[in-house]
Amino acid sequence: MSPREQFTAFYTILYREIRRFMRIWIQTLVPPAITIVLYFVIFGSLIGSRIGQMDGFSYMQFVVPGLIMMAVMTNSYSNVVSSFFGAKFQHSVEELLVSPVPNYIILLGFTLGGVARGLMVGLSVTLLSLFFTELHIYNLPVMVAIVLLTAMLFSLMGFINAVYAESFDDISIIPTFVLTPLIYLGGVFYSISLLPEFWAGVSKANPVLYMVNAFRYGVLGISDINISWAFTMIIFFVVVAFLFSLHLLNSGKGLRQ
Repeated sequence: MSPREQFTAFYTILYREIRRFMRIWIQTLVPPAITIVLYFVIFGSLIGSRIGQMDGFSYMQFVVPGLIMMAVMTNSYSNVVSSFFGAKFQHSVEELLVSPVPNYIILLGFTLGGVARGLMVGLSVTLLSLFFTELHIYNLPVMVAIVLLTAMLFSLMGFINAVYAESFDDISIIPTFVLTPLIYLGGVFYSISLLPEFWAGVSKANPVLYMVNAFRYGVLGISDINISWAFTMIIFFVVVAFLFSLHLLNSGKGLRQ
């Protein structure tokens, strides 16, 4: 395929993915925003007023970056896992695989569709957070880069889950038993400086910790993790997830009947 034809194929897949979740925006964009608002009310306004300051900021200001990232992660992941598994379930993905479209174009189309949904929900949550607290951006390039890398990583993880899933029940196992614990133990609601030394060390094995802290640095200028190391880890995870996802597409494992 010529570069123009590849771009057309990529644009078509991406456009379909965005239109898919925008068509049912009441189900895909509104519920996550409402859920995060409840977190703002409960953890920020009610509980946060009793906790006081954390790392020099009010508890509400401290948790907002983590909650924004939580929204980006969960929605990037859920968009791709549901969309690609649906295509696999309906056998429409087989038509893509036998077409002359390169597999990396297919992968980018699906994953960037997840990135788009994650960014939209993240933006809406950010705007809603301004009703509860003030946010002063400390480093915009870091903030934007981390959001994009995180959305990409979780979109790829959703893709991998969809490839291995054999039923609709399988696409809910990973979010429930893996994704949710990683997010809740990834420094969204607390600083790892509060943990004993052993558990603080264990927490550093959690990739979500690097994403949340890097984004918190971009917003507030504070982090429990070295920012350069955080970027290195996140980029490493993105590259590994992309190459593995591409390998699954090339092999056709679980995709061809």
